[in-house]
Amino acid sequence: MARHIPHEYLVAGLATALRAGALTADAVALEARKAAQAEDDPMVVAPSAQASGQSAATVTFLHEWKLNHLPPDTRPLPSVTPYDQLLRRRRVSGGDHREGEAQ
Repeated sequence: MARHIPHEYLVAGLATALRAGALTADAVALEARKAAQAEDDPMVVAPSAQASGQSAATVTFLHEWKLNHLPPDTRPLPSVTPYDQLLRRRRVSGGDHREGEAQ
């Protein structure tokens, strides 16, 4: 990426991507290209969202959104009771060994 994008744009892209919480090279490249394009284009002042009474936009990550929209899990909690019952069974082979000792 550093071969194709000047250093200052790459640093700006890294900073912007980290602030947004994006940790992929694609996000860094996108933000670096945006920084380069913003410098090349004449400055356009966007109306402030807070001036118009709207709240600032927030980034919602897909993973977080999916977790918030999942239905409740109604499965029973796992239990080791069946395995405990298997361990309690005595061997019918007889012998003088005690439980827990090797034969």
